Amino acid sequence: MNKDLLKSHAKSFYWASFFLSKKMYSKCSSLYNFCRTLDDIADSSDKLEFKKLNFIKFKNDFLNKKFNNLIVKAMWEVIDDVNISEKVVLDLFDGVETDLEENVKIKTKKDLLVYSYRVAGTVGLMMSKILKVDNKEALKGAIDLGIAMQLTNIARDVVEDKKQNREYIDYNFSTIKETIDNAEIFYKKSFIAISGIPLKSRFSVIVARRIYKKIGEYILKEKNIENYNNAGKIYVPISRKVLETILSIIDFLKLFFIKNISYDNNENHSILSQEININERI
Repeated sequence: MNKDLLKSHAKSFYWASFFLSKKMYSKCSSLYNFCRTLDDIADSSDKLEFKKLNFIKFKNDFLNKKFNNLIVKAMWEVIDDVNISEKVVLDLFDGVETDLEENVKIKTKKDLLVYSYRVAGTVGLMMSKILKVDNKEALKGAIDLGIAMQLTNIARDVVEDKKQNREYIDYNFSTIKETIDNAEIFYKKSFIAISGIPLKSRFSVIVARRIYKKIGEYILKEKNIENYNNAGKIYVPISRKVLETILSIIDFLKLFFIKNISYDNNENHSILSQEININERI
């Protein structure tokens, strides 16, 4: 994948990708390219009927292994190489399909968590497979890290989403804060699980986690909805990314003292399990 494209569309991943091997980067890029294609279908300015047609075509290309579609071909190569469950990819399709409505309104915590799992927890799980994670508790942590990042995205993009008639959370600062606080639980729970990632790929995940967490902290600094509206889309500046990368060394060292991965985000996982059987997917 073209690095300039990655740099412009996935700033946090692009920064963290410097710490991946060339082979790992290539596979992660194939996954990113696949996910980006789905996102672009859902977020395009086309009429809804055309979005749905493009979505169905891309999904059928995937299911029928139409390898003249190079994005699909590259994705299947990754799936076969690292043993990703097809159910996980179909969960991702289900998540994107949620956005293919005139009006999107998520009303419950369960629906918010299921949506966040489908569009981002799946990506965390697939990324961890690429990074050669095989510990089941660590794989659950990868899902939680993906959910944490998606909750951060939702909290950051309330204004932008509202313009597209998408309301994942209520449009007020207390709900935005609550979403960031919920994301923090998932970030915290995911940390120990990072010790299950092979050493050579571990640092890139630590960096990505730290930078995304920082987005949430920047959002909370706005303190009220007026400041939030005036801030525009919130990113972590390069200077702060450098600092967070340096601080990631401390996290990297801390993980050496973790002997057993005992995962205990049971409350949230029990909510997810009402619709998603995680054990079938890891």
